[in-house]
Amino acid sequence: MPRNKVFRDISRSTARYRIWKGGAGSGKSTEIAIGKIKKLSDPRFKGCNLLCVRKVNATNRDSTFVELKKAARRIFGDMVDRVWQFPDGRNASLYAKCLVTGAEILFRGCYNQDDIEKIKSVTFEQGNLTDIWIEEATEITENDFEILDDRLRGQLRDGLFYQIDLSFNPVPSWIKKRFFDMPDKNAFICESTYKDNRFIDKAFWNRMEERRIRDPEGYRIYGAGEWGQLGGIIFDNWEVREFDTTQFNVRSYGQDFGFNHPNVLLDLGFKDGNIYICREMTRTGADTNEIIQDAIRCGWSKTVEMWCDSAEPDRIKMWRAAWFNAKPVSKEKNSIKGQIEWLKGIVSKNTVVNRRIYIHPDCVNTIKEIQQYRWKHDAKENVYLDEPVDFFDDHMAALRYGIERLRKPQGYTGF
Repeated sequence: MPRNKVFRDISRSTARYRIWKGGAGSGKSTEIAIGKIKKLSDPRFKGCNLLCVRKVNATNRDSTFVELKKAARRIFGDMVDRVWQFPDGRNASLYAKCLVTGAEILFRGCYNQDDIEKIKSVTFEQGNLTDIWIEEATEITENDFEILDDRLRGQLRDGLFYQIDLSFNPVPSWIKKRFFDMPDKNAFICESTYKDNRFIDKAFWNRMEERRIRDPEGYRIYGAGEWGQLGGIIFDNWEVREFDTTQFNVRSYGQDFGFNHPNVLLDLGFKDGNIYICREMTRTGADTNEIIQDAIRCGWSKTVEMWCDSAEPDRIKMWRAAWFNAKPVSKEKNSIKGQIEWLKGIVSKNTVVNRRIYIHPDCVNTIKEIQQYRWKHDAKENVYLDEPVDFFDDHMAALRYGIERLRKPQGYTGF
């Protein structure tokens, strides 16, 4: 049985295309992962194999790979290592294999032509590629989808079938026209929200309800799970890219304090006028001492400047007591706007530079936030204001704080 009733019919469907449209926290990714692990572990489906796809392959590590690994543990408990093989460690290859049926799970991206060629050449030790899971399917193009769809071909033995699962939040995409505006008899569509997820935690529920009031545009997509257009997006000068996180001579940390909402610590590198977000540490419901101990365990440097929200001087003192180089940012008038303009490359009234923000694929929460970070909208006047939506902005706040030294260098020339 599905974990949530809303997924009962789609989980049983053998349609070629299963369309999982929904808001954040609906549980759709968890449901897909559980279903795939059950199928690939079942001897009746011997010969089936799964390919997990995202625009950038490395983002599979903290999404599809984690979900599938958790699903295997949930299903098999202490016996999981006898049934499934999941390589451990951040540097391990993204791969999984069922030791009972021989089914394999591979992970790929479709960021460029080289990635597409790797998808075209996918092979398995036994059987065929029968299942594809495209997570955050709105990230890929329709042409990417057609290439993936073409990979599922050939005669299968009785009892086996080809299937593509597309899971996504309903931001503008070719998917709407392809599967919703012109219904496809080969597609099964399921729509879900966090309200359908009986396992959702109270804090997330309350946060979504708060978003409904403070951020109605964002709530329509990520809360209500309805098709929508996010207007007033602030940053368009960013991209997800893999890079050597140890290459930077100039770096800093930015920290936005939180408890009920996330406490965020970002590790930033700077090179050739560009910003590199190397790693993130996101903690919710943890006190400052716990977060400090996590930072020490994870190897965050005590000498790198850590720029923090000046509204929390007691927390800054705690970090300094632990010998971290924590400092408050200076919040002058219009400081948020000034930080955003600098990040966009507007360094003065008459000077604009071509600044890029590169985000390492491991920084999954930062990626989610920057996609949604936008200016407030005055519905009455139908205009966007020079003030960002002050919700779901914890990682963006940490990013803004982390550039303090470079934005106001006071003689600093290292950038």
